[in-house]
Amino acid sequence: MERLVEKSILVTGAASGIGRASAIRLAAEGAKILASDVDEAGLAATCESISADGGTASAMICNVADPEQVDACVDAAVQRHGGLDALCNIAGVLHADIASDVSLETWQRMIDINLTGTFLMCQAALPHLVETKGAIVNMASIAGLSGQPFSLAYAASKGGVLALTYTLAVEYGKRGLRINAICPGDITSGMTENFVFPEGADLKLLYRVMSLTGARPPEAVAGVVAMLVSEDGIHINGEYIRVDGGTRA
Repeated sequence: MERLVEKSILVTGAASGIGRASAIRLAAEGAKILASDVDEAGLAATCESISADGGTASAMICNVADPEQVDACVDAAVQRHGGLDALCNIAGVLHADIASDVSLETWQRMIDINLTGTFLMCQAALPHLVETKGAIVNMASIAGLSGQPFSLAYAASKGGVLALTYTLAVEYGKRGLRINAICPGDITSGMTENFVFPEGADLKLLYRVMSLTGARPPEAVAGVVAMLVSEDGIHINGEYIRVDGGTRA
């Protein structure tokens, strides 16, 4: 497909997992990618993969919880590629713990990166996206839709991402900007590969987060990202799409 030829797209969390898969997929459809993350080596690998396939991508280190770095990252995407057509907020962190053991430090880190980071990126990008009548895709989670054990802080942050998405979609919809969210579940990625359940956890509760057909790779989500930022998603706004193999059906 070539649905995104010459489109300028900023992808956060692009060093691994869903972020990397999305950056590669969007570039394969013709987009010019500004890939951002805090992992310099991972970013380089993502951009090298895109370049090897004939795509266009450049990297920029960015901590999405830092307002100054966020502003610089959005400005770089606009300057390097002549504007901004879409923002994909995929940067995120995951942590497991029994609710009574969640530290304030862990809680704050989940909120800072997953929720505040999404807010800061959206706020910085909105003026540019209004000009292009572009699109935002926020990465939420099925953890934000219903109870997910041992994920209290993570689930709260992702529920906030959904609320943020709905509000922005209503506020900016008449100005031609589309803002949607994706709720992945049972996806293998760099984030989930290092996931360790807490000692004493009731493993029977894990069936709540398992899909009917088994885990899928991040490319299963990347295709939905590409659809939402393309003209194929032109009439989708303020929506979330579950990509979870029937986990929450």
